[in-house]
Amino acid sequence: MPEESSTDAELVGRVRAGDDRAFAELIRRSHARVFSLCVSMLGDRTSAEDAAQEVFLKAYQSLNKFKGTSAFTTWLYRVASNHCLDLLRKSARRRSESLEAVLEAEGDRIQFLLKAPDEQRQAEDRDLVERVLSCLPPDYRLILTLREVQGLSYEEIMETMDCSLDSVKARLRRARESLENSLRHFSETGGV
Repeated sequence: MPEESSTDAELVGRVRAGDDRAFAELIRRSHARVFSLCVSMLGDRTSAEDAAQEVFLKAYQSLNKFKGTSAFTTWLYRVASNHCLDLLRKSARRRSESLEAVLEAEGDRIQFLLKAPDEQRQAEDRDLVERVLSCLPPDYRLILTLREVQGLSYEEIMETMDCSLDSVKARLRRARESLENSLRHFSETGGV
């Protein structure tokens, strides 16, 4: 059976049976999304690439813990989010930039983004979004990334974050409010 037509569950079964090519296919299918999650969480593409590689290594080593009660990608997101949160906790002492520093340094670009038509806004540099997200608390960054960037459903987020639907909704609301308040404060003051 060609790997393209195999389901993730079938590929997981083949990996457990010793077929390393099946794991390579799982990586190929999910690398872009795992990398995107890591970038959103860590705010740095180089660190995110390293983290994504570590996530796939961890996933391979702990594949026996995958029970199959959720989608493989949901389980993989959980591995990735936990790994990124661990990395963020380790580096918390040397916290890079505050949101205020990003807003000050990127004032003109943010003003442009706030006022630009949709097509220009969509075409703007991802770096700014990554930097602003990197200034949010890790839990807010994670839930915004899972919902808004990765497009996960509330149920998938519940499984990834191991929490209730009410908790997902409340965390998402608080994360959106935090981001909106920061950007609203900036637009009202005309910059920092």
